[in-house]
Amino acid sequence: MAAHNATHAPDHAPDSVRDREIEAEQQHLDRVYRRLEEKIHEAEFLMDDAAKRGQVGTPGALAERDAQVFQAGVHLHRLNSEYEDFLFGRIDLLLGKDGKKGPDGAHTSVEPADGAIQDGRAAIAETLHIGRLGVLDADYSPLVIDWRAPAAAPFYRATPVAPGRVVRRRVIRSKGRRVLGVEDDLMRPEVTATLDGAELPAIGDGALMAALGRARSHTMRDIVASIQAEQDLVIRAPAASVTEVEGGPGTGKTAVALHRAAYLLYQDRRRYAGGILIVSPTPLLVAYTEGVLPSLGEEGQVAIRALGSLVDGAEASAYDPPAVSRIKGSARMLKLLRKAARGALELAAPGAAPAAPPAAGAPAGDDAQLSLEDLLAQDGAGDRGRRAGSGSAAAPGAAVPTRLRVVAFGGRIELDENELRAIRQTALGGTAPVNLLRPRARRLILDALWARSGAARRYTDPELAAEAREGFDEDITTEADFQDFLDAWWPELTPRGVLAAMADERRLARWARRILNQREVRQLARSLRRLDATGHGPLSVHDIALLDELQQILGAPLRPARPREADPLDQLTGLDELTTYVDRAASGRSRRERLEEERTDYAHVIVDEAQDLTPMQWRMVGRRGRHATWTVVGDPAQSSWSDPDEAAEARDEALGTRPRRRFTLTVNYRNPAEIADLASRVLALAMPGTPSPKAVRSTGLEPRFALSGADGARGAAGAAGAADDAALARATVAEAERLLGEVDGTVGVVVAMHRREQARGWLAGLGDRVVALGSLEAKGLEYDATLVVSPAEIADESPAGLRVLYVALTRATQQLTVLSGGPDEPDADGVPDLLRD
Repeated sequence: MAAHNATHAPDHAPDSVRDREIEAEQQHLDRVYRRLEEKIHEAEFLMDDAAKRGQVGTPGALAERDAQVFQAGVHLHRLNSEYEDFLFGRIDLLLGKDGKKGPDGAHTSVEPADGAIQDGRAAIAETLHIGRLGVLDADYSPLVIDWRAPAAAPFYRATPVAPGRVVRRRVIRSKGRRVLGVEDDLMRPEVTATLDGAELPAIGDGALMAALGRARSHTMRDIVASIQAEQDLVIRAPAASVTEVEGGPGTGKTAVALHRAAYLLYQDRRRYAGGILIVSPTPLLVAYTEGVLPSLGEEGQVAIRALGSLVDGAEASAYDPPAVSRIKGSARMLKLLRKAARGALELAAPGAAPAAPPAAGAPAGDDAQLSLEDLLAQDGAGDRGRRAGSGSAAAPGAAVPTRLRVVAFGGRIELDENELRAIRQTALGGTAPVNLLRPRARRLILDALWARSGAARRYTDPELAAEAREGFDEDITTEADFQDFLDAWWPELTPRGVLAAMADERRLARWARRILNQREVRQLARSLRRLDATGHGPLSVHDIALLDELQQILGAPLRPARPREADPLDQLTGLDELTTYVDRAASGRSRRERLEEERTDYAHVIVDEAQDLTPMQWRMVGRRGRHATWTVVGDPAQSSWSDPDEAAEARDEALGTRPRRRFTLTVNYRNPAEIADLASRVLALAMPGTPSPKAVRSTGLEPRFALSGADGARGAAGAAGAADDAALARATVAEAERLLGEVDGTVGVVVAMHRREQARGWLAGLGDRVVALGSLEAKGLEYDATLVVSPAEIADESPAGLRVLYVALTRATQQLTVLSGGPDEPDADGVPDLLRD
């Protein structure tokens, strides 16, 4: 993966090359937006002009006006909806074999002209910017090529093995009208290309590959060719079934998977019209992913989600300690959630007022209910001489009713607590989601009341019996008291409400019997107490997977169809519906928003850093790819999940019986050999016998070891003392400042998860080139320099701590510093115990 907001141009002043390239793209983007504003004004004028033509109020005139407004409105809507983050790519091309231009103003040739490259040098003949819509300037020259146009195909199809005319492919990351960053891939790193007489610069991985490709050593050139070949095999692998990609740090797994998605989408757009879902473990990695693979200008085409934002209406913002994470992520939670969903039916409706006191004459006791015995008089209507009375329905928020009383056929019919419990158990014996079992429970109650009434014995004629039963059911179910009873006895459950109910430790212990031990029950219940009674409050990434599972267990309750309100115009014209495009556009959210919210099943699913998904998270992701093809990338050696075998079983269930193609990336072209060698010591401890990817370059800069000055004194609770923390803070700031002066790009400071907020406070004054992050947040990200703080704390924070430390040590593309405190037991040179030979 590309270094996060980083550049690799050590021979220039800090950020000079990067800043110049961003400024150049900014100038082009400003020109594009000026042209877009002109086009928007044109579309608005057309809409106003068309609207004035509909002054006559006849249906024909209205329909004609609607058609005209629609045409202008479609254009305006597209311009407005694609206005933000409009531009996302650029390709720099060699001279083509022919000079023909297509309708978008770009040359149509695919292969370079003979002699376009001479003695390893070439001139860029054409530059195309790729965006969500095509934009021509006033002279009909292309400012932006629509990503769907044939001229844009090389942006997605070119690889270093088959580059065509492409020399450089650039991803442009922007927000609104501002260019935030650029990232380059060189398709021909061995070529020295010039643009307007100046050498073509490269930012990010492109600069690194250029340096490797232009090395004088034939061995180095062979290595570059092998990198390109093994990545190209993955990108162009057949789309069917599952493509699994493994590779160690720096092998380009994520970038390859994302370019593969773009390649597949462009190759077979119709097949993947169902959408592509990209799942990343952390929001930080999502930010990078959005830069590499934008939404491609297609509404609802590509959804990029962190695991913590995969469920609509919920967003992870809290952190679970490792012990709690292991509980929530375990497959055991499936059985517990099913029990909790059924057990929650016995609880009062959350967040409501307590029940009203019993009416006079009502039974007392722990389960006393408001007894509504306003018996209704018989209506005397023939054989149907009965009337539904009211039962002991609970007021909203009251305890679950323990009896039901109705009046029918001149008498009172009652179901007691045992009968209601038996009916509930029978209803829950079904396989449907809990909320969808309510109609079954309602029918069973009516069956029990009918049987208790004895009416079935009084009707010998089947037709009369059926009529009587129909009237019986109608009279009872239309009474508000019966509906109140049903609402209290079988309330509509929500995933958040069930999760909140699990915060009660005694209740959870009952549901978790023979599933969790007492300590696990206590830890789980306490972690859920941050939620209120309705389940709202800070959620962790593991809570999101539990909510998704509960949604499946509960199901969405059945809702009666809402009839469309009658329009007076319908009666005048006989038309069922007549609206203008403007009416429809103003009626709610955009189509893209609706698609992204409603879609839960995709045509292709990409799972990044797959080794970190818990069993419950695999179930969540698997539900979104039931009919999908998959690309799954990861590295078992970097797994932060404590039970890989359990996760592998859940992964196999999610992927099903689809055939799988497996690829392994073996070359680490990011980490210098000096850093890779140090990290391999931890890998040998974490996963003995696992080979490290081969690092192909050396910088001559050995990792630096520093001491915090802490004496390792311990408090009563086993935590570092205040003096140690102060010393660690000073040393962290000092080392971060030193690294800022050594590299041109970003510095990542990796700490144990419990220190991440502390570290952000320590480093707050150092600017945006310094990024403080917890050990679990570092996955997939890379920085020009990395400072790893107290490796022992990282290794000790979970059973997978050594693998997490291995990840932390492999984030740097240029320099690595390891800062030790007392717990690290450093030697005289500052080398911590874990990293000594």
